[in-house]
Amino acid sequence: MAYDRTLLSPEALQSFLTAHPAWKHEAGMIRRTYEFPAFLKGISFVERVAQVAEAADHHPDIDIRWRKVTLALVTHDAGGLTSRDTKLAAEADRLFTEGVGP
Repeated sequence: MAYDRTLLSPEALQSFLTAHPAWKHEAGMIRRTYEFPAFLKGISFVERVAQVAEAADHHPDIDIRWRKVTLALVTHDAGGLTSRDTKLAAEADRLFTEGVGP
């Protein structure tokens, strides 16, 4: 599957971070931790994110710690952050807001 491997400009990254303040730029990745009222709510969220990620053929690093789920995104084969990362991050935020979250 061919896709644009263009790295985000610093301005595009800053624009995303301003619009999505819960996401942080750390160690070359964007990262966010979501907290849920129960463990299984977090697992449900991970399942929904996994479906979206699989459809996009772009898979986040996922860390599950009881009621907290952390997603970390970077386009490894592009050598940094691309629009694939910000699109998946925005979609994860939408999934969290639309009923999977608290």
